[in-house]
Amino acid sequence: MISTEILQTIDKYKSLGIAEQIDYQKFYLYSIITHSTAIEGSTVTELENQLLFDDGITANGRPLQEQMMNVDLKNAYQEAQRLAVAHADYSTKMLCRLSALVMRNTGGTYNTILGTFSAAEGDLRLLNVTAGFGGRSYMSCQKVPKAVEEFCQWLNGERKKISSGDVIAAYCLSFSAHYRLVNIHPWADGNGRMSRLVMNMLQWEFGLIPVKVHKTQKSEYIQALNDTRDNENEEIFSQVMLDLHNRNLKAEISEFEKSMQFEINFFSK
Repeated sequence: MISTEILQTIDKYKSLGIAEQIDYQKFYLYSIITHSTAIEGSTVTELENQLLFDDGITANGRPLQEQMMNVDLKNAYQEAQRLAVAHADYSTKMLCRLSALVMRNTGGTYNTILGTFSAAEGDLRLLNVTAGFGGRSYMSCQKVPKAVEEFCQWLNGERKKISSGDVIAAYCLSFSAHYRLVNIHPWADGNGRMSRLVMNMLQWEFGLIPVKVHKTQKSEYIQALNDTRDNENEEIFSQVMLDLHNRNLKAEISEFEKSMQFEINFFSK
């Protein structure tokens, strides 16, 4: 069962002290950001983001739009980490403020029959959207404000129900929050990045190892969202996400053990 296996993997991950390596938290965050933007089409690599974030060195040949997308998401994640540590309650205002950070340098202004709104300011959408050409339609924009408010009320209530140390319940809540927020699709752009950010924000709040959705896992991830929606069963998404997380942590464990063995062999010569 995946819930048992992920707990065993997490125990091994912690016992090896992987998270105690120098600059682990920083580089893990950079990896989360790189993969999240890659799912949205960014081609900026983790190394290029490291140089961009730490030294302000831009990547030759990478579109400025993509690089600014990564800078914006880094700023949003840093604010999300601060809010997670403070155990801040969720509100429409808070989510829109985070969305404004995500879209600061890449969001546009929209003029619609219902009014003008700005993605760069984190405004809720005033137009209807679909999942790509010929894709499913998300809820009417007139219903979005109430849906976001109800989402925040639900999430604040569920956060209080999580028992200390119940790792699986905390992960599953973060996955449900991700699914529900992206299903509302509150903004004209950046919904995927925001939903993954909220998922990670909850995981930080509960002291969990944050989940990365690798760009190579995009199809599995999108299919899980679609299957969950079609079957109206959030457990589908939770199980897929736990499996992805388990596989990713195992891959990190394997790489860490290889590096440790290399050091042992090198210094024993």
